[in-house]
Amino acid sequence: MDSFDYIISGAGAAGCVLANRLSANPKTRVLVIEAGGSDRDIRVKVPAGILAMYGRKRFDYGYVGVPQPELNNRRIPVNRGRMLGGSSSLNSMLYIRGAAADYDEWAALGCQGWGWDDVLPLFKDLEQNQIGQDVGQDPGLHGTKGELIVARPKDPNPVCEDYIRAGESIGLPRNRDFNGKSQLGLGVYDVTQKNGIRFSAYNAYLEPVRGRPNLTIMTGTDLKRLILTDRRVTGVEVVRGGVSQTISCRGEVILSTGAIGTPMALMASGIGPGAALQGQGIAVAHDLPGVGQNLRDHVDGMITVRSDSTRTLGFSLRNAASLLAAPFRFALGRKGMLSTNYVVAGGFARTPLAENDLPDVQFHFVPGYRSHRGRLVEWGHGFAVHTCVLRPRSVGEIRPLRQGDSLTHEIDHRFFSDPRDARVLVEGIKLSRRIFAAQPMASLQGREILPGPEVQSDDEILSYLRAEALTVYHPVGTAKMGTDAMAVVDPVSMRVHGIKGLRVADASVMPTLIGGNTNAPSQMIGEKAARAILAGA
Repeated sequence: MDSFDYIISGAGAAGCVLANRLSANPKTRVLVIEAGGSDRDIRVKVPAGILAMYGRKRFDYGYVGVPQPELNNRRIPVNRGRMLGGSSSLNSMLYIRGAAADYDEWAALGCQGWGWDDVLPLFKDLEQNQIGQDVGQDPGLHGTKGELIVARPKDPNPVCEDYIRAGESIGLPRNRDFNGKSQLGLGVYDVTQKNGIRFSAYNAYLEPVRGRPNLTIMTGTDLKRLILTDRRVTGVEVVRGGVSQTISCRGEVILSTGAIGTPMALMASGIGPGAALQGQGIAVAHDLPGVGQNLRDHVDGMITVRSDSTRTLGFSLRNAASLLAAPFRFALGRKGMLSTNYVVAGGFARTPLAENDLPDVQFHFVPGYRSHRGRLVEWGHGFAVHTCVLRPRSVGEIRPLRQGDSLTHEIDHRFFSDPRDARVLVEGIKLSRRIFAAQPMASLQGREILPGPEVQSDDEILSYLRAEALTVYHPVGTAKMGTDAMAVVDPVSMRVHGIKGLRVADASVMPTLIGGNTNAPSQMIGEKAARAILAGA
């Protein structure tokens, strides 16, 4: 039977970093198992291809949550990347770290070594910033020698500048670096792209070293369960091509399967809340009550607006020339409609409910019409904005669920279970409308389709959100690190409490949700875990 020093489950943001670092020693045998397949697809590489990937099994797990009582009992989609690179191969490529205060809060919650001063050097070591000081980026807060390329979008739609200027006209400053000293304001987002092409965690860390003879990558491989002997993980059982096999590990297994996959892998192995496991016929190997708890995500509401302006992205006869030229413009200069990641611009703001001087909402501006019917393509032009609650108080869980002979799960976000989140999002929608009503956005003469001009009062906006709010796909926290009774992972070593030979390194270890997108922080977590392992922690 084959045996490895380290088995990493999941080739996503954190797993790719870990595989790179742990396999650097040629005497160390490292195995990476990934349920998905290759990232070699034009839809992955070309920024505009993101809309064609969501919900497709080739790229996306396509999870769906349980009915949400506060959202009209709707089941909310939870898109997660299912390929090399994980969600970093599926997302909108934004590079956001979160606020310094987010990490200082982690340290205050008992996560020693996770304060801002501790993690900033890791972010800098990972980053290869190609933007520079000429657009206002502070060199003291950025790195230039890491593997992860951070750049500017190649060809931002001009309406993005209108959006930023409209924000300035109502008092929101222009922000040229959302990873600088302050997140506040509107601007163009930094992206993880290389010469206008998606640059995922796989491209940055794993692809360059996959030729190492001591590194094995198994795609199309599902982790079924961890193999435990006397509360020590000694290997994994996987399913590949419909065939089950056991792989031995003489060192450690590291779960990097994300905030959905990691708690499910633990619970399938009998590690988790004892009563919940027994209720689904799972033998309890280790009663760890925090597994699957503490689920947090950014709940989001959209405003979509019709406009006759062909300055916005869209499909129309008047825009036929641009549509026909798009493949050539992208091939020759990485410009045109195919170069967009759609949420090119956006930013952060404080509503009247904001606390501690931190922004409490984030905007993802789309310089094109977002279908009010959920279609991939909608005829015509327009623009839209997604507004999300940055630091939600609503907390959900992931539960095991037995269905016949198979074990699956239930994702229960419990969105708006804390009513304050609903109030913050209502205020965020009102603020987004103010930006759209300001010049020069107002000159586009947009006609709001959703929520619609008849939706004006706070109660009406809330009713709209209950009917339409979704998530921006930033689930975290379901195997949180810490020292309290509900902690799953030790914050120093990243080891699972009470189990030997097992660590977790992904977004599931976050004790709270950061104020921003989660791809870059997940890579930082992978780096932090790798350093702990190599230091013998």
